[in-house]
Amino acid sequence: MGIANRSAMRLLPLRPALPDPRSRPSVVRPGACLGLLLLLASGSARAAAEGGAASVVPAVPRLPQMLSLDEALRIFRNEGLDLLIAEANVRNAEGGILIAGALPNPVLSGGAGYAITYANNAFSRAQCLQSGAQCSSWTNNIGVNDSAALETILSGKRDLRLKVARNALAAAKLSRVDAERTLAFQVKATYLQVAQAILGYEFARQVAASNTETLRKFQARYSKGAINEGDLERIETQKLESDQTLDTAVQALRVARVALAFLLGVRGQVPEFAVDTHVLDFSVPPSVQNASEVGLLRNAFALRPDLAALGFQRTAAEAQIQLTQRLKFPDIDLGLTYSFGGFGGQSTNGPVGPEVLAFTLSFPFPVFYQYEGELRQARAQRDGVALQEAKQTAQVVSDVATGLAGVVAARALVERMEGPRREGGGLLGSAKGAFDVVAQQYEKGVASLTDYLDALRTYIATKIEYYSDLTNYWTAIFQLEAAVGKELK
Repeated sequence: MGIANRSAMRLLPLRPALPDPRSRPSVVRPGACLGLLLLLASGSARAAAEGGAASVVPAVPRLPQMLSLDEALRIFRNEGLDLLIAEANVRNAEGGILIAGALPNPVLSGGAGYAITYANNAFSRAQCLQSGAQCSSWTNNIGVNDSAALETILSGKRDLRLKVARNALAAAKLSRVDAERTLAFQVKATYLQVAQAILGYEFARQVAASNTETLRKFQARYSKGAINEGDLERIETQKLESDQTLDTAVQALRVARVALAFLLGVRGQVPEFAVDTHVLDFSVPPSVQNASEVGLLRNAFALRPDLAALGFQRTAAEAQIQLTQRLKFPDIDLGLTYSFGGFGGQSTNGPVGPEVLAFTLSFPFPVFYQYEGELRQARAQRDGVALQEAKQTAQVVSDVATGLAGVVAARALVERMEGPRREGGGLLGSAKGAFDVVAQQYEKGVASLTDYLDALRTYIATKIEYYSDLTNYWTAIFQLEAAVGKELK
């Protein structure tokens, strides 16, 4: 060997035991690191596959033959698809907290290299034995870095991310409550539509049956010459109109049932269920009797979940601005590297590479970009939420004022229909009484057929309008409840 090589080999540390020149040196092969990484990856994939969630879609609800309003609301809260979608958004926000609080996984790295000019012959191995060195044509290194985990904690970035995520979760939970508020109103209003449709159908059926009997009587009178053909035709026209109204009532009832079943999550054939029509009975809740707009607004500002959700969104947006400003501080990766091995020149063995333990530090140098775009987006999001909060405040005022005005107007219509005595008074009682009187007068020949038909049509229209007024009244009550954010009892 040359003088330079002999001098270099004298610098090598002596080993306690000399290796067998016929055996290969113990080194880390490249395949070992690759195998470890594949093992970790396959384990993660298997865990992900085994952790697949079961189907969250509920079974199709079965509607009872008599569906009460309380039962409809219970089915909606347990199995309504729109509400379940809102709950899924809450779980998504819960996952956001786990993501925000998670620390980055450390990165394990390893490598191996083969010196293609390394001489691995008998002469070279003998020289290694004489020097007491462990010679190898492989060089190896292994390292680990924290992926800026420590810097993320110390700089406060993790805390700010958690602040953003926690406020987003609070907003998502309140949005779910707000979805229940608005969707429950839809269920109640649609339930009232079904009740009105049932009453309308029953009344239309009674009118159609009465007109059928009236036509039979008029046909008998016509056959005896008591009335002329024009009167008979007019009675027959009235009977056919009642049949048309009955068919329309059947269609309206079916449409109302389908609409309610849709809100309750029914995904099959909708049964011909009934509802409690007494839900339309007129009464004035005590909390509405002397309600003032100022008092209702005070409750709405304190209870409306959509306003509270926007408050949490604004806090999250402000935290996002702080986080973006903090991101200008670069992520610092701390690492530890261990290397060992050796290589040499052609036909000779050089020194074995020394064992080296090195600490590393690396970070991006913020020269070209400093998160200006993200900061502009965060500020725009905060401004947008603030404007939305102001708009929603105005919307609450509009909802309460409109709801209260609707209740007052609808209440006046129903009270005018029913009158002070409820029975025999008011517009409905007057229309019914006028028809009864004209019908008796027509039978006695005092009133004309035109008077009889006008009185009948007026009564029918008034009765249908009464059902509509009742529905509008209770819809206004439920709408005012939604505007305030609580039930009015």
